[in-house]
Amino acid sequence: MNQPEELPPTQPDDATPHSIPPEQASTQAHNATAEVHEAHAAAAAELESLRAALEAEQAKVAELTDRLLRAQAEVQNVRRRADEDMAKARKFAAEGFAKTLLPALDSLEAALAAEAASVEQLREGTAATLRQLLAALAHEGVQPVAPAPGERFDPAAQQAISTIATAEQPAGTVVSVLQKGYVLASHVLRPALVTVAAAPQP
Repeated sequence: MNQPEELPPTQPDDATPHSIPPEQASTQAHNATAEVHEAHAAAAAELESLRAALEAEQAKVAELTDRLLRAQAEVQNVRRRADEDMAKARKFAAEGFAKTLLPALDSLEAALAAEAASVEQLREGTAATLRQLLAALAHEGVQPVAPAPGERFDPAAQQAISTIATAEQPAGTVVSVLQKGYVLASHVLRPALVTVAAAPQP
């Protein structure tokens, strides 16, 4: 006799996969949505912070650019004013000196206009004119170079025209001045022409 076929055992109800309760699923979905919103809000906040930082840096760049342009303009203005001042200085450099020469010019013209002037009067007028010229030169810092006899010869401001053998004064000293020299401050305008003593030959 055939044995009855055995049926496979049925699984109990608690062996089937658990399904998520609707309330839990709703909570998880809500939490996920909240996390997305938070992430979006954080990203938006970070973007806004970066935008604000960028705008601040752009404002700094604009300010520095403006200051640079102003500085360049000021440098150009200073250079332009300096060029104008130099041009005026070159143009009117001789103005002061010319004014100091006018009295001497007046004296010379007056002397030439005097038809019946004596020799003594002409001499006095010439001496006065010379004093005026020397005063004009001194006003501009020009001083004569006229070493006295016996002074040590100075090649920086004097030029020896000849030497004179003499035992009356030391060798290398000035014997006479043939033509005065002139200096402006420490600059030699013209050396004095002098004769210089030399030791006599035995």
